[in-house]
Amino acid sequence: MPTPRHRPRRTLVAILVPLAAAACAPAAAQVVDSEEYRFRVVTVARGLEHPWGIAFLPGGDMLVTEREGRVRLIRGGALQAAPVAGAPEVAARGQGGLLDIELHPRFAENRFVYLTYSKPGAQGATTALARARWDGTRLTDLQDLFVADAWRRTGAHFGSRIVFDRGGMVYVSVGEGNLKQPAQALDNHFGKVVRLHDDGRVPRDNPFVGRAGAKPEIWSYGHRNPQGMALHPTTGELWANEHGARGGDEINRVLPGRNYGWPAITHGVDYSGARISPDTALPGMEQPRLHWTPSIAPSGLAFYTGDKFPRWRGHTFTGAMAGEHLRRVVFEGDRPTHQERLLRGRARIRAVKVGPDGFLYLLTDASDGAVLRLEPAEGGR
Repeated sequence: MPTPRHRPRRTLVAILVPLAAAACAPAAAQVVDSEEYRFRVVTVARGLEHPWGIAFLPGGDMLVTEREGRVRLIRGGALQAAPVAGAPEVAARGQGGLLDIELHPRFAENRFVYLTYSKPGAQGATTALARARWDGTRLTDLQDLFVADAWRRTGAHFGSRIVFDRGGMVYVSVGEGNLKQPAQALDNHFGKVVRLHDDGRVPRDNPFVGRAGAKPEIWSYGHRNPQGMALHPTTGELWANEHGARGGDEINRVLPGRNYGWPAITHGVDYSGARISPDTALPGMEQPRLHWTPSIAPSGLAFYTGDKFPRWRGHTFTGAMAGEHLRRVVFEGDRPTHQERLLRGRARIRAVKVGPDGFLYLLTDASDGAVLRLEPAEGGR
């Protein structure tokens, strides 16, 4: 925090009255000029400890996960003081903790809420997918639907995002624990995207079902640490971004049974500067649709599908934590044609999501993290 400036002595009343008025007044919104729009950055809520995922409840309320293991409720536009009861016990160390949150596509009927988290156990911790019911004030009937065979003693690289496809299947990304080589093996869940029925059962048409020595939940492999996933609004295909090491961050079109190369191929080097692989391409391994060197540390991924910013419709947005900005990417098919950096230096952006109101929502990764909303500004283009 900045050092407070010296202020002259005043009476206690003279100090407290302006402070009380300021506490009641809404925070001023920042106005930003971008290539396509002038927009406002509105702070919906702050005081969140490393918020990670956000889900929009019917009626305008929101559920937000904090990495330390809490689910928070924003009700009527205000962050409720008490955490939501019923969250799972998490291994909150390093990058681990309570991660993503998503509602079932038929939430209005079944009230199901899905959570990913780093599950503690005798072997350390792993990524797990849990399901609970929302009763309006708390989570009930919590149960694990999937516990990844990706146990590690470290707190590194858990993933993890949740996406439902148009057929109701659920996808979960699992990081490779910074262990590299297991991402290339099919006998574990390190560095994988898995696909499940909404109750955790394995779909019979998964690409490795019935293959000896392969985990049947696997949809794709050879990933490093995917922390953003979204469905393409036109094709319905799954797209994901993932962290490289020092460079080599990627956006991928995630297709069934495909190998995305880590660590056999990469466009980055290790944090020490050591070479991870001499190859950036090998037969049978997918190339990213886009890669970044130096790293921007991408987290969160959304295709804009709302009506508030029509010229952004179909564009891809990803948070950049190392770069502290929001990255807009224009694709023609699966080829990137243009990029723009928005909100430069604003914050480490952990999550990006389009709200049901058509606005774009962001989570900032900080001990005093915030939910931000992007809205068109008056006089905007």
